[in-house]
Amino acid sequence: MSDVKSGHRHKQRKTSGKSFLILPVMFFAAIYSILYFTISPVLSPAVSAVGMFFSDGVKSHNNTEYKNIFVPVPEDDKKSTRKEVSAKEIEYPRYGELFGELIIEDCGIDASLFMGDGDISLRNGVGIYYGSLVPGYGGTIMVAGHNNTYFNGLKNAKKGQTVKIRTSYGNYTYKIMDIAVKNATDPTAYDLTSKTENLVMYTCYPFDELGLTPKRCFVYAKFVSGPVIINKGGNDN
Repeated sequence: MSDVKSGHRHKQRKTSGKSFLILPVMFFAAIYSILYFTISPVLSPAVSAVGMFFSDGVKSHNNTEYKNIFVPVPEDDKKSTRKEVSAKEIEYPRYGELFGELIIEDCGIDASLFMGDGDISLRNGVGIYYGSLVPGYGGTIMVAGHNNTYFNGLKNAKKGQTVKIRTSYGNYTYKIMDIAVKNATDPTAYDLTSKTENLVMYTCYPFDELGLTPKRCFVYAKFVSGPVIINKGGNDN
């Protein structure tokens, strides 16, 4: 009889021990879940922004996220002095492809140039708005970049500075003519119907803000030199 009671008491202590372990685990799991769903929506954008800030390191064109069709034309190459280039010679970039470089030495900007301004493009460089043109086509080229990474240097932009764009079919030079801060939705900020080649670079403003802001800093530059693309009908765009 005493053995049965002793076993019964031992069984009770064993069950109580399990409860002692399970209850705290359930408690901490519940607290973790509450904190995760409460803080995550606030914390995620900040973590993403920090990651984007520190991504502006050494440029790497060997990235599996995108296709690279950029083959630099050396300054002393005969191709670099051409006044015209046939559209048939050009591999027109598709959305998300790296096809050039944008350099503003006075602003400390040296960024990979992509077609399109999606997340992958702006995480790895700057991107042409998909609806504007690429250099050489005689119209508006709109280039976007993040204000706290690759286009942070636009805060140092001044009239008269030189902008260089290098592509596989030629090297281009533009001269900064104006800088303006406007609303992101301002229809007067650019003209996509222009028949004159011009470069419009833009980024969120102020420069020290994280995430999207209602204002943009626009930097306007005019065409100085570079090959003109002819026979546009021959280009398979």
